[in-house]
Amino acid sequence: MRRIAVLCSGGDGPGMNAAIRSVVRCAIYRKLEVFGVTRGYDGLIKGDLEEMFATSVSNILTRGGTILKTARSKDFMTLEGRKKAAQVLKKHKIDGLVVIGGNGSFRGAHIFKEDWPGRIIGIPGTIDNDICGSDYTIGADTAVATALDAIDKIRDTCTSMERIYVVEVMGRHQPFIAVRVGLSGGAEDVLVPDTEYDIERMCDDIKAGRKRGKISWIIIVSEGVASAKEVADLITEKTGFETRATVLGHVQRGGSPSALDRMLASRMGAAAVEALLKGETDKMVGIEADEVRLVGLKEACEHSPKKVKLNRELYNITKILAT
Repeated sequence: MRRIAVLCSGGDGPGMNAAIRSVVRCAIYRKLEVFGVTRGYDGLIKGDLEEMFATSVSNILTRGGTILKTARSKDFMTLEGRKKAAQVLKKHKIDGLVVIGGNGSFRGAHIFKEDWPGRIIGIPGTIDNDICGSDYTIGADTAVATALDAIDKIRDTCTSMERIYVVEVMGRHQPFIAVRVGLSGGAEDVLVPDTEYDIERMCDDIKAGRKRGKISWIIIVSEGVASAKEVADLITEKTGFETRATVLGHVQRGGSPSALDRMLASRMGAAAVEALLKGETDKMVGIEADEVRLVGLKEACEHSPKKVKLNRELYNITKILAT
């Protein structure tokens, strides 16, 4: 193996730059040439590759986002698009590919192994932490911290104005962020995909709380369940209490990565390079119980009962502590 390439695909997350930095410098340390692909699979199809050097990744460890940019590619979902990508890699004499991304990115990489004979290793980068085979994915820890910081500030106004606030966080199909900020932020209720959305029960709890003298209330809602405005309007309609909606949105994707995300990214980047050199392919680098392990890309994209159970545990604790 002489040359490898690295790309980011799908949604961005804090720590992706740290992963790029690790891949590039570890590859160079192992006497490999390394190319960066701009804008993920779409850039790969278009041939947007550029050789990277140790200085190419200077001072990016603390930066959010990705210097390689990222995108979603409809063309890569077609056989014709993947064949074009394979031709580009062949033209540049690339032997190995590192894909930093989430479920969709890994599914694409798993399929691509049928169209290109080189080796492919994935690095899990998604704020939803919904990849099997790793306790944490790059960006998840920082996203929770970012959302929690905003909720702490909302709590100040919520208490001062004696209001009810509904705060919408990211997580269309995965309740990872919602349950963690709910518990850590002292929320009174959390609406996530794994629980039943019972507006009547919630409003009864709010009215009962007011009778006990409870003056403020924060409800966290995962975007996959309902919109913050929808929930806020229903609460006002059924209780008569003033309720405000706040959508945190894509602020959760940005910002300087936490120490945990920097360490994960650095370890995973180094492990990805070593896996390629050992002849591994169609695998993802994961870290479980602080140990690096390789997991098949197909397995990594499967649903994880373990994480659903963990989320429900945190949800139940949140409800107990809110009483």
